[in-house]
Amino acid sequence: MKVAIVQHEIRERDVEWTLQHITDLMDEQQEADLYVLPEMFATGFMIEGAEEHGPRILNWMTDQARSRDAAIAGSVAMKDGTLLRNRLFFVRPDGSYDYYDKHHLFSYAGEPDKYAAGERRVVVEWRGVRFLLQVCYDLRFPVFSRNHGDYDAIIYVANWPQKRREVWQTLLKARALENQCFVVGANIVSQDKLVRQAHDKQGEYLGDSVIHNAYGHIIAQCTPGKSETATVELDMDELQRFREKFPVLRDRD
Repeated sequence: MKVAIVQHEIRERDVEWTLQHITDLMDEQQEADLYVLPEMFATGFMIEGAEEHGPRILNWMTDQARSRDAAIAGSVAMKDGTLLRNRLFFVRPDGSYDYYDKHHLFSYAGEPDKYAAGERRVVVEWRGVRFLLQVCYDLRFPVFSRNHGDYDAIIYVANWPQKRREVWQTLLKARALENQCFVVGANIVSQDKLVRQAHDKQGEYLGDSVIHNAYGHIIAQCTPGKSETATVELDMDELQRFREKFPVLRDRD
């Protein structure tokens, strides 16, 4: 299973430019089985009117998955009846998809004022690997992401600012260690002033997109502040050997 993390810039109110930018980055890593994009990857986070683009962005994800024979994961603002969701889609090449609605809404930036929280914990399977789907602020809540032996990797998509980058880096590693799994963290970089201000003027976004293995070791990472893609093959045999030799999951509370 080859997983690619896509760390990219977002140009607010220029969805077409952003989607082409992402396409170009994915073209640099054409052999991946799964591409993981950040939170609100096409519009930026909490940008007014982002939900208007939801169906078109989902169609783009479907087209990309089909043309690359790979799954695409990323978060999109989507209308759900009268509600608005921060929805992480996992789209397969045949057009089928699963989704997870962000459960922990970022109250510090007023996310609950605009979005409705999801209630479902979602695990998806793709080419022999089971992925738990999570979004940004979920990273701070270890009980919600606890491995009950039902997944092999966690996907965290995020808009996580530089000023809290140490928290991002620390918790991604912690989730890998305590859950004895791979952890995939995809975050944005941005030079767009309006996007940088979206999180209550949080400042710059450096990305720090990374993949950890179950030992907590970094096995793929993107250069901070740079739009790029990093790919690694997940060694499922090694994960299974580690779990059998060092049975953290069997000894869990």
